[in-house]
Amino acid sequence: MGRAYQNKKEDMAKTAGMKTKIYSKYGREIYVCAKSGGIDPDGNLSLRRLIDNAKKDQVPAHVIKNALDKAEGGAGEDFQPARYEGFGPAGCMVIVDCLTDNPNRTFADVRKCFTKNASKLGGPGAVAHMFDHVAVFVFKGDDEEAVLEALMMADVDVQDIELEDGMMTVLVPHTEYFKAKTSLTEAYPDITFEVDDISYEPQTLCAVTGDDVEDFKGLLEALNDCDDVQKVYHNAELN
Repeated sequence: MGRAYQNKKEDMAKTAGMKTKIYSKYGREIYVCAKSGGIDPDGNLSLRRLIDNAKKDQVPAHVIKNALDKAEGGAGEDFQPARYEGFGPAGCMVIVDCLTDNPNRTFADVRKCFTKNASKLGGPGAVAHMFDHVAVFVFKGDDEEAVLEALMMADVDVQDIELEDGMMTVLVPHTEYFKAKTSLTEAYPDITFEVDDISYEPQTLCAVTGDDVEDFKGLLEALNDCDDVQKVYHNAELN
């Protein structure tokens, strides 16, 4: 009984810690986006996307409000974007996007994550050219042609569309995110997006097997534990 309770307690603490990190990452990103582009989501479309995704990930309203209030007041930290690229176990490619108020600290933290997990950092542009910057939409559907027609009628440049197990995946250029989302919501008023974001999608996948799998998982865990890391993209396919 005692051991079972302890396990549950540890699981709850881990979940709470993960939630806190998610809230912190959203709060920082919303603050930076609102500070640079304005606090009105109707006039700052990138901010609107962030707030929508934060709500979807169950970020409390007060976290969002605090980030907006801080941006409106002009106070707070001066965060800057930073990107690091490198190679993980088995030669897979990794992109790490950060928001930092101390680039030297962030670089040292990210480098430590790589070196401790059989990975190595590369220079700027080392792997980014092997990823496509796209808007990704995933939702329930069963008619690829109808979805494609709705997007084409709105003059959206569809890069890829795929139907698998009752789920539709649509990729469009990241610059057409809002045009694509608007056309989909107008064509399907009851649509619910499982994924609705701007991402870096790999052009090819890299098989990661054997001991490399644990090293790769260790790399992701270490990066996710870094306060300055916002998103991690990779082309690893775990086997």
